[in-house]
Parts: sequence; C-alpha cells; structure tokens
Amino acid sequence: MVLALPVSAQDLFTPRLYVNDRVITNYEVAQRALFLRVLRAPGNPEEEALKALTEDRLRQTEAERLGLTLSDEDLMRGMNEFASRANLTAEQFVAELEKAGIAAETFRDFVAAGLLWRQAVRARFLGQVPISEVDVDRALEASARPRALQVLASELVIPAPEGQEDAAMARAQELSDTLSGEAAFASAARRFSAAPTAGAGGRLDWLPLANLPAAIAQKILALDTGEVSDPIAVPGAVVLFLLRDVAMDTKAEPLSVSVEWAEFLVPDDAAEIARIRAAADSCTDLYTQAKGLPEDRLTVTKAGIDQVPGDVALELARLDRGEISTALTRGGYRRLLMLCGREQVVEPPPTRDQIREQVINQKLEGLAEGYMEELRSAAIIREP
Repeated sequence: MVLALPVSAQDLFTPRLYVNDRVITNYEVAQRALFLRVLRAPGNPEEEALKALTEDRLRQTEAERLGLTLSDEDLMRGMNEFASRANLTAEQFVAELEKAGIAAETFRDFVAAGLLWRQAVRARFLGQVPISEVDVDRALEASARPRALQVLASELVIPAPEGQEDAAMARAQELSDTLSGEAAFASAARRFSAAPTAGAGGRLDWLPLANLPAAIAQKILALDTGEVSDPIAVPGAVVLFLLRDVAMDTKAEPLSVSVEWAEFLVPDDAAEIARIRAAADSCTDLYTQAKGLPEDRLTVTKAGIDQVPGDVALELARLDRGEISTALTRGGYRRLLMLCGREQVVEPPPTRDQIREQVINQKLEGLAEGYMEELRSAAIIREP
C-alpha cells in the first residue's frame, strides 16, 4: 500500500521542466537553490538553480552519447576536491550541508555532472587545443610568483547585473580589442568603470601579485606594459586590467597565500558605515557590531586565495589587516569586507607538465561555453 503524501510534498516531486527526455523536479530546484545560497553564488538562487540543472541535464545526455562514465573513486575524489575549498573532507562537507537541509545526493549530483562535462569537453576538443612552448613559459613565469613581485596596474570594472552578463562581456571585449595605451584606458575607465578608481582613470597602487588569484595574476603578468587584458568575469562584473609596471625579486621563493576575512552585510547608509568603521579595528570587533543580528549578516571565512570569489579577492588584495572595503553590494546591503589576516606559505615550484595541463584547462574552459550553447540550441526544453 502506498501512503498518500501531503499535497505540498507531492508538489515537490512534480516536474518543473523537461530537458529532452529528462525531468527536473521542483524538489531538485529547491535543493540546488539551497546549495547555491550556501555557496553564496550570485543571482537569484531559484533562477540560477533551474539554469544550472538544465545545463546538468544537457551535460549528462552528452556524456551518455559519448559513452563516458564516472567511477566511484573519481566521484569521491571530485567531492573531496570541492570540499577542500572549505578546508573540509567530503564527509564533513556533506554533514554541514545536511544541517542546512541539503541532501547528500544534491552535492553528489552537482559534482558528478561537472566531472562528466570535463570529460566530454576534453574528448571533443583536446586534440584541437594548440599549446606552444611560449604559452608554457609565460604561465611558468606567472606561477612562480616571488615574494617581492608586484604589479602596477589600472582597472576598468563593468557592472554585470543579473540577466545582463552577456552585454557586459560584449562591452568589455570591445574595449579590450580597441583600447591601446594608458591614456586611452584611463579615458575609458572614467567613462565606463563602476570602480571607486574610475575618477583616477582606474589607476591602482602597487599590488603584491601573490595577493591575487592565480588566474587573474597570470593574465596580468602575460601583458606587455600598456597592454589591456582580456575580459575577466567576476561575480556581478567584468574587469579589464592595463599593466603599467612590474617589480620583481628573482631571489624570492614561490609562495601561496591564504586569507581570512570578515563579510558584514550592513545598511547602505554612509553614516552607519562610518560608525562601524570607527568602532571596529579588527575582525573580532565586528562580532560586537553584529550582536543581535541574524547569523548570516556576519561571516568570517579562511581560504586559499584561489578559492576566494574573484570580486572579493580583488578587494582583499588592496587591504592590510584590519582595513575595510565597502565597494561591493548584495541584496540591498553594503558588503563590508575586512581583512582579518593573510598568510604566506612557501611551496615547491610546479613542474612544466603541471603548468602545461593548467594552460590546456584554461583554453578548454573557453571552448566549453560554445559547446554548451550548441547543446542548448539543439535541445527540446519545455515546461509541463
């Protein structure tokens, strides 16, 4: 005998969308939306969840067509790799998700779809990705980030609100293709940039390269003086950089950086922000300011710089311990970011083969976007 579920529970398992012959249920959308909230992903959680699940169905269908499979060992390795970004094992990460009402299957399905897609992209494009020794040399130079290596750069930040990401990327690509030299870049920054540096033509002070995520650092180091980077997508924006100068200490050892920072969501009110700035000289002081507020208003996170969201990493790169940035917003709040600490860890330099693999993966990421668009265009996607 099958017991009747309450109407609300029944609704959870009804189809929300069909992607070819695959179903996405309301339950899956609700679960993925919760997962995205935990990850602090940008955009509307439910809309982004439906979009991501649609792409996952397309990835799974393509993997089946290509005869690709995933072993239990590969899946567990992928889950552990993802969980390590939060300094947790897969089991610990699942336990934390379950506290938020997120099933273990939601995490497993998310990781499995990504791993299968990686296989599919490599199967289709690997032989078509040219990698020269010059590419590897440049990447090696960028990866061996010495302690004293600093860059003098200018930035141009184009807002990319939800639903306008493609237009922002197109504008950034046009500027990247047409701007040449610091004067032209500065003029464009004053006109188009949403960063606080816009009035100064986008000019930044010297930045230690190790404070930046490796992907951004490599793009900047690959530039010649006066050259403009390709567009770099970060949550809520697209960024261009112009390289003005580099200072290097070739005797310094390569290092990695981990950062600890606080994010305090505060009212977008200048007087309130000024009050908090005056009252808080350290991350510990922010706990006093957040007393009585919902727990999610103040979070303190520690992670390797490459695991920090790009928009946050760019702000933290400019801060010293105890300093505050209020350049970012979320959901009507001003995101007050304070750097709690920054640690430098000496690492062995990567091998040439490891660098070659990184360069290949970067190039495959660009091809994967077009691949997904092909699958989406050919799919039959419909509501019940």
